[in-house]
Amino acid sequence: MAQLSLKSKLAILSDAAKYDASCASSGSSRRDSRDGKGLGSNEGSGICHAYAPDGRCISLLKILMTNFCIYDCSYCVNRVSSNVPRARFSVDEIVRLTIDFYRRNYIEGLFLSSGIIRSPDATMSDMVQIARKLRRQENFRGYIHLKTIPDAAPELIEEAGLLADRLSINVELPTDTSVTRFAPEKSPQQIRQAMANVRVLKDSAKDRSHTGKRPPRFAPAGQSTQMIIGADGSNDTMVLRQSTRLYASYRLKRVYYSAFSPIPDSSYKLPLISPPLQREHRLYQADWLLRFYGFALDEITSVTPDGNLDLQIDPKLAWALQHRGLFPIDVNTADKDMLLRIPGFGVKTVSRILTTRRHRHLRYEDLLRMGASMKKARAFVTAGGWSPSKLTDSADLRARFAPPPEQLSLL
Repeated sequence: MAQLSLKSKLAILSDAAKYDASCASSGSSRRDSRDGKGLGSNEGSGICHAYAPDGRCISLLKILMTNFCIYDCSYCVNRVSSNVPRARFSVDEIVRLTIDFYRRNYIEGLFLSSGIIRSPDATMSDMVQIARKLRRQENFRGYIHLKTIPDAAPELIEEAGLLADRLSINVELPTDTSVTRFAPEKSPQQIRQAMANVRVLKDSAKDRSHTGKRPPRFAPAGQSTQMIIGADGSNDTMVLRQSTRLYASYRLKRVYYSAFSPIPDSSYKLPLISPPLQREHRLYQADWLLRFYGFALDEITSVTPDGNLDLQIDPKLAWALQHRGLFPIDVNTADKDMLLRIPGFGVKTVSRILTTRRHRHLRYEDLLRMGASMKKARAFVTAGGWSPSKLTDSADLRARFAPPPEQLSLL
């Protein structure tokens, strides 16, 4: 096999990493090198871009250590039976790349995943060694996210959490049956056990000893997971139900949804439920409603008879159109829960409404200044100087929001 240059490896392994969606760097403890005692920082703004909750753009070197893999998961482009170009970084190559890219101000951190080579323990050991060298030899204080391997020894995952800002363990698919069918070498029980262990270790890191000493920090940005959607025929209700369980059981920071599309040489024959990327987008919106807007799962998924989300309009708008009898809502008197259910109103907008209306009566223009999307909200609210009149009950209200029909090509 011909020896690949570092540039060629980077091209192959950064491209292979694009299928891993669980990449975000929000929520970590703050570290920087302004005291002259290290290199790097995990603060500040802006070759993957992740976004923190406050909108900061954070650039990460997102690569696989290798795309060789001993597993044959049907949905994975890097499975052992896939005919793709292969490459592998050494430990020192990744350390050097990270430091060099950081010094050039290309990145603010590292997101590292890998195919399984030799064994889960051997692969995880190399990944931990990379993080160890960055932290202890290079004194790197930037952000590190490690994709951990659930079958690896618990002590390796524990050390990974002491070095990295965030750990993630993929649940792979929405149901155990699907994992068993499409990824037979992986165990759903083992995946859950590994996620539970990470939660216990993180919780333990909060406890002080009897002397008051704080234990070493463990994955301060928490853990996340990735779920592949569209590969097994599960509908959106099944996907979101699994996500709800995961958030509750493991206190995850985020569930990432990765749209599956069969690659050209794939033997996959399952029909896609819907356009993959559009479905992925709607699932993220629904996930947000469940976590921050007080919606119940059945409220979001009952708008269509097949348990899937409406692809043409966002889930909150779909719910509002199904419950027009609750609208219009007076923004000057409604409680927080109902304000959060108005299409076009976000959490920040609702907070501003509640604060401002203590001092004065809100008008339509005030809502615009607060950042409300009145193109969506105007049919569902009343305010000073504004009433939607019959707009809320108009027969063509949905058509006002849905994208116009497209003429399909005849060629």
